[in-house]
Parts: sequence; C-alpha cells; structure tokens
Amino acid sequence: MSTAPRSHIAMFSIAAPGHVNPSLEVVRELVARGHRVSYAIPASFAERVAATGATPVVYDSTLPTEEDPEAWGTELIDNIEPFLRDGIHVLPQLAAAFEGDEPDLVIHDITAYPAVLLAHRWGVPAVSLSPNLVAWEGYEEEVSGPMFAELKASERGKAYYARFRAWLAENGLEGVDPDRLVSRPRRSIVLIPKALQPNPDRVDESVHTFVGACQGDRGDQGAWKRPAGAEKVLLVSLGSSFTKQPAFYRECVKAFGELPGWHTVLQIGRHVSEAELGPVPASVEVSHWVPQLAILREADAFITHAGAGGSQEGLSTGTPMVAVPQAVDQFGNADMLVGLGVARRLDSATATAEELREAVLALTSDPEVARRLAEIREQMAGEGGTPAAADLIEAEIPPRTA
Repeated sequence: MSTAPRSHIAMFSIAAPGHVNPSLEVVRELVARGHRVSYAIPASFAERVAATGATPVVYDSTLPTEEDPEAWGTELIDNIEPFLRDGIHVLPQLAAAFEGDEPDLVIHDITAYPAVLLAHRWGVPAVSLSPNLVAWEGYEEEVSGPMFAELKASERGKAYYARFRAWLAENGLEGVDPDRLVSRPRRSIVLIPKALQPNPDRVDESVHTFVGACQGDRGDQGAWKRPAGAEKVLLVSLGSSFTKQPAFYRECVKAFGELPGWHTVLQIGRHVSEAELGPVPASVEVSHWVPQLAILREADAFITHAGAGGSQEGLSTGTPMVAVPQAVDQFGNADMLVGLGVARRLDSATATAEELREAVLALTSDPEVARRLAEIREQMAGEGGTPAAADLIEAEIPPRTA
C-alpha cells in the first residue's frame, strides 16, 4: 500500500460518546487505507480521535456536555433547539478551519448540521454515518409528523423553524425542509445492525446501507476477566450521560449482591459517589467507568439504558438484556430488543430489586432467548462491519480530475 494520501476525507461530529464512538473504527480503517482524514470535533474528544490516526479539527461548541445532561431540558423543543444554535455557531469556525484545504468527501454524524451545508458550499458529496435508526418509507406520516405537530403550531416552534429555514437559505439550501436535512440524506451508512431498525423492509436501501457494529477490539480501553469463582456475571450500565440514579443502583446491589454465584459489575458514572450506595458486598464491583465491551464478552446478562451502542454491543456478544431506557431513542431501542425476544423492559424509577432479579434470572435461564441471540449474532456477522463501511465511503469519493 502506498504511503501517499489517496484522498482528503472530512468527518464531522459532536462531543457525545454515542455519536463519536461508532465512527472511530471506520475512521481508523480509512486512515489505514491511506486516506487523510480530518475530524471536526470539540477538544474533549480530540485525543480519542487522534488515536485513530485522523487529524482533529477542534471547534468550540455550545451544546450541553456529559457533565450537565439536565441542560437538555424536558420538552421536545428543548432537545432540538441546541443543535440549530450550535450549528449556526460552529459553521463559520469550520469554514475557516478548512479554507484552502477543502476535502474530497464529507462524512458526518446525523447531528452535524454544518457538515451538510459545507459539503454543498464545497461542491463535494456528503455521506451520513448514522449511529442509530433511520427513516423508513412512511416515517414522516407515522412518527415525525404527529410528534412535531404541536411544536410546529407553537410560537416557539414557529420561530425555531423560521430561523432554521433562514439559515439554510443563507447557505444556498433555500427550500430545503429542516426536518429532512438529516433524516433524508442523499447517502447513508448505518452503523447499527438491521435487527435494531424499525420497519427494515420499508427502508430505502439505495440510500441506507446497514453495516452493523464497527467495534474494533477496544484494547485501548483495557481488559476485563471474570473473577475466579464467579459462575455468572452481570453488567449494569446506564451509559455516560443519564447516570444520576443512586436509588436504582441501590436496588441493583440489593437484587444481586447476595445472589449465590453471581458477580456484578456496577458502573455508576460521574454523578454518583460510591458512598451513596450504602454497604456493598464483595460480589459487587463498583466503578465510575468500565471497559464495557470487554465485560460484555464475559457477561451472562446486561442491565442497560438501551442506547444504540450498548444495545448492539449486547446483541453482538449474545448477552440477554434488561432495558431501562432513560431518554430519546432509548425507549424505541428497548422496545425493539423486547420484540426481538432477547430483553425485558423495566422503568428505572420504579424497578424493585425483586423485579430486576426476576427479569435477569428469567432471561438467562430461557433457551429460546439464547437461540434468538445466537441467530441475531450470526446475522450481524454477515453485515460487514468496519471494512464494509470503509468500502462504501471509498465508493463515494469523486474521481480525480486531471
């Protein structure tokens, strides 16, 4: 392989693990194939990006961070306004950063609105890397239309859409529907298994290609081995954002701490202290952060918030799951997992130790759950993963002109 860069590819994302992590192995593969990859990202993720061999293009963001998840608010408009505000703030920074070094191709997370505008300005193709579900035929009528109807009728909603349309028009995208800017991309590579996609038979596969999990070995995150004497291993993790749940963690300790033969790994995140858990038996391993995939490769059960990343990691390792969704797409993912026959769903605010224990024991003793997990795992293995994603991205690079 030649060491000369073949093409300049620019990747755009936001400072959120669920949006950055799915892209990292794909970027690493593109770099290994000789491409020069610039990755636009806030400083908090620059080191993680640099480890792939890509060049971080650091920008200043206004989005709420992992340290303050409550800043996202509670209303639908609270959840979507920050992305527009941030896009308007970030666009001039990125335009200046790439001036004179424009890429041959743009790849971007679904939240990276400036990427689509910049690709249009530069006259290069844009490819969406979706870390979660994509729109199917009928999605607007069945889901987004009813969901956004009340918001669009409100004064705040009307102001939001007016500002969005004006911003698009200012950047040469007059007449583009803001709701379809990201949900209806020209080309999309979907970084989740097809098993987690609602209505997969109604997805336009000329636009969206499912490549499944692009996980890598995650060796840089550390290893984990089942302790001697642990007959069964349970991982409890609510991800990295909505983790301020001390009461729920106490129920988990109560449910599994004295369960014979079980070893529990309890990730409590940055918002809870170990002291808030009360007495913790030796069979419960408490950490603020854990190498999740390494543990799942050893685990017998997984209590998860059902984020897209955790859900597919559970499926790829064949681990039965108890889903306790916290926000946004996690509720839909939880229902998908239940529908696949590999999970139970509980409410973390009300789940008792008895309910948690019963759910885990029922899932891990059911041969039909094990059969379904094995079947899904085999399907995922055939979706191609990282090499397939890189192949598809390379196919979108415009041919060089003489």
